[in-house]
Amino acid sequence: MELRQILYFIEVAKREHVTRAADSLHVAQSAVSRQLFKLEEELGVDLFIREGRNVRLTPIGRVFLEHMERATHVIDDALQVIEEYTDPEQGTIHIGFPSSLATYILPTAISAFREQYPNAKFKLTQGSYYNLREAVKKGEINLALLAPVPMNETKLIGSVLFTEKIMALLPKSHPLANERSIQLNQLRQESFVLFPENYVLRDIIIEACKRAGFAPKVSFEGEDIDSIKGLVSAGLGISLVPEITLVDNVPQAAVRIPVTEPNVTRSVGVVIPSDRQLLPTEKLFYEFLQEFFQRLEKFQN
Repeated sequence: MELRQILYFIEVAKREHVTRAADSLHVAQSAVSRQLFKLEEELGVDLFIREGRNVRLTPIGRVFLEHMERATHVIDDALQVIEEYTDPEQGTIHIGFPSSLATYILPTAISAFREQYPNAKFKLTQGSYYNLREAVKKGEINLALLAPVPMNETKLIGSVLFTEKIMALLPKSHPLANERSIQLNQLRQESFVLFPENYVLRDIIIEACKRAGFAPKVSFEGEDIDSIKGLVSAGLGISLVPEITLVDNVPQAAVRIPVTEPNVTRSVGVVIPSDRQLLPTEKLFYEFLQEFFQRLEKFQN
């Protein structure tokens, strides 16, 4: 089994079309087909169901794909380790992040890191909480900023960088807009603007409302924090959002107000794999994140 065959197999599996895969690989379609047949012959199983040049993975093909993708990530990491070994300050950091950490936390950390290591490069992957968590487990990335931080997750090591408050975001015309703080129970009759189901921030808010004795009425949903801010600004409801998303970025037609009873918070931090080593430059950034936010917390206190 050759690496070339594996790369051909992954590309065809991804595109489900031999000719399009060959075009992407910049090789002849016949060469791709020949290598796939050799691979199947060596393995003794059919990896694809063929329908002309269209193909679909067989059940064993899907299992093989999952393992081969993991193997190619390991090979890529090995090549990058060799490249970075002589100077980890010039390597590449692959890091994932959700939209709620995109505006302030990640740019602040990267800017501070590059003041010390100006030649370091970053490859950024934005995704949902659950997708990023799985990406680290599968080896697609080695670092992800997450909130809240999974602390007892198989194959992951979580490190909390800080804890932040969840704030109420209200239209300026709202009757409670001039309050210095509000109790969560005061929002029980409101129309909420939240992230869709299967977003972890929505789960945090719904659980907090349950603790306050009510289930929130969700009137609108937004898939990113800016959409939610816009809907609140338009007077279409209220929301609860992480404080960090409001740093220098409160919409003109909205106000933020601290929430008490219960005090709603979430942890913010970084996860790495427990079953493999970080690349040299990624390890440098991981250690920097912990030191940077420790210094920041002491300064703020």
